[in-house]
Amino acid sequence: MNEQKIKQVSDVVIRFSGDSGDGMQLTGTLFSDAAAVLGNGISTFPDFPAEIRAPHGSIAGVSGFQVHIGSGRVTTPGDYCDALVAMNPAALRANAKWLKRDATVIIDGDSFVERDIQKAGFVTDDPIAELGLTDHNIVMTGITSMTRDALEGLGLDNKSVVKCKNMFALGICFYLYNKPLEHTFEYIERKFGKKAPTIAQANILALKAGYNYSANNHIFANTYDVAPAKPAPGTYRTINGNQAVAWGFIAASEKSGRPLFCGSYPITPATVILEELAKRRDLGVKTVQAEDEIAGICTSIGAAFAGNFAVTTTSGPGLSLKSEAMGLAVMTELPLVVVDVQRGGPSTGLPTKTEQSDLLQALYGRNGEAPMVVIAASTPSDCFHYAFWAGKIALERMTPVLLLTDGFIANGSEPWRIPSMSDYPAITPPVISEAPGEQYFCYDRDPSAGARTWAIPGTPGLEHRIGGLEKDKRIGCVSHDPKNHQTMTELRAAKIARVADCIPTQEVIGSDEGDLLVVGWGGTKGHLQSAVDAMREEGKKVSLCHFNWINPLPRGVEEIFAKFKKIVVCELNMGQFAGYLRMNLPEFRYEQYNKVQGLPFTVDELVHHFETILK
Repeated sequence: MNEQKIKQVSDVVIRFSGDSGDGMQLTGTLFSDAAAVLGNGISTFPDFPAEIRAPHGSIAGVSGFQVHIGSGRVTTPGDYCDALVAMNPAALRANAKWLKRDATVIIDGDSFVERDIQKAGFVTDDPIAELGLTDHNIVMTGITSMTRDALEGLGLDNKSVVKCKNMFALGICFYLYNKPLEHTFEYIERKFGKKAPTIAQANILALKAGYNYSANNHIFANTYDVAPAKPAPGTYRTINGNQAVAWGFIAASEKSGRPLFCGSYPITPATVILEELAKRRDLGVKTVQAEDEIAGICTSIGAAFAGNFAVTTTSGPGLSLKSEAMGLAVMTELPLVVVDVQRGGPSTGLPTKTEQSDLLQALYGRNGEAPMVVIAASTPSDCFHYAFWAGKIALERMTPVLLLTDGFIANGSEPWRIPSMSDYPAITPPVISEAPGEQYFCYDRDPSAGARTWAIPGTPGLEHRIGGLEKDKRIGCVSHDPKNHQTMTELRAAKIARVADCIPTQEVIGSDEGDLLVVGWGGTKGHLQSAVDAMREEGKKVSLCHFNWINPLPRGVEEIFAKFKKIVVCELNMGQFAGYLRMNLPEFRYEQYNKVQGLPFTVDELVHHFETILK
């Protein structure tokens, strides 16, 4: 009997891939959770098909989930994978390009029949040779048939049995990477134990069968172990960006004492925020699933007028529809947070793929002079932080705020150290209960912040008018006076500019001077930082300046830019932030690196481009 060895490795990347009905998202999530429980650093990348139900076995219907686990901090889901699970020929064809040279490929041989091989676009009957994978560690086994054998006697129909094959595949991966099964057993019992005990039993049996098959048949020459990371002390959980946004809003509501209201229309990939908030009636959260995007934001504006901390969530096409109402929120000067989870466009574009192409729409996509604070989150976990701060600025400065995330960080997950609310500042909205003088002037402003007061409707003595028509600079009555309009436009702009006084000074990651400064914003941070770190380890004078505060720009940017010979702006669009920087800081020269493929950057391509610039 061959004795297998356990190899210690610092990190591994696994990609689960199959038809959209094969349960690959769940499989990847369960593997991630098991790794997180053991203390590994993790970063995930769910890759959903764009079609609701593409033809079975087609390339368009391939669903993937990539997870990167490590013994230290993990900042990206990885460029290429050490192991690929391919549940059908289309999954293998779609993902072969992401394999490392020595990768392990686990294939469900039962699906590699002539019809499915042809449907995946292969021209021969040997997909392995056609893709040039003969030098890889190929493990082709009958996952579906062995799942049937393992569940024989449970009395389940064939469809229910076949649905469990993803658990068999997961058991193989648990064995390959020395992960325990108990955490997944507990999940299955929680999900199915009471309502469908036979389904629970079937999934557990399939998971055990995959693990035992791998152990008893020695299908791998070696297995691998990734030691736990050593994070800072605290309580951790796995979180994705959409969940983190929802919880950040709940935290801001609690800190401010204002009830949270969300009026939204479901749209990929933002819907989970609305769903997560709808679960928290126990915390006083109110949610409305509106009939369209315009109704969603308008209910939120009404809720803000009534004294609520109001939010609305959407993606690119929905942001376009909300533009007129955002102008209304600017004119009425009510606290509102609009979340835009960016996806590929234009129009309905690539609904399940990531992009950063809504930046200019966020900055300027309204009629008239309608400035808004724009913030961008960078990682799944820091979505909590920036959602909280979006709420704080909206509530204290009496202004709408636009929070940008993207499909990559919204659906991706990572470990999150649950913060203490004592670590977050108080939120003090300018709510008043009585007029400071004989008459209430609703547009009188705080001299430092420029915010007007917030009078809750129905409060005696605080009757006032707000609306979409221009108002008198003090009273709030409709005014068409030209000079008054000039004054009010300047006051609204100055209020946004003054937000720079309460946000952090811009920082640089790495040395504060050098040959190349990499500039990015939002969800590209992990890949950019990994590329910069790799080059710095080789002695290159490269640093990163990553932006979360977009409008207004933080203080200190000019000083940072002036100390570098070259500046390259990297973003998942055709150069929107680079253009914005040219408008605001024209004294510097900016090179660009742009990608619009519905995919995040890879570290390899970034390093190659940065080296080209340096040469």
